[in-house]
Amino acid sequence: MNTALLAAISGSALINAIIMLIIAAVIFWLLNWLIGYIGMGEPFNKIAKVIIAVAAVILCINALLMLVGRPIFSW
Repeated sequence: MNTALLAAISGSALINAIIMLIIAAVIFWLLNWLIGYIGMGEPFNKIAKVIIAVAAVILCINALLMLVGRPIFSW
């Protein structure tokens, strides 16, 4: 295990990243549920789920990169 990396990650940054991932997971789960609930047509259903999945992956990558100090998007 790389102890230098663990020492570089602050506790507050780790808590912020975990909270952000939990909130984002709930939002993406609700969007996925909404797509199934409204019953979109098949080509649009697949496109909407792919867009949600790509956004979720980008957000997770950003949260992990935020821990090392190099986020893709900083807000």
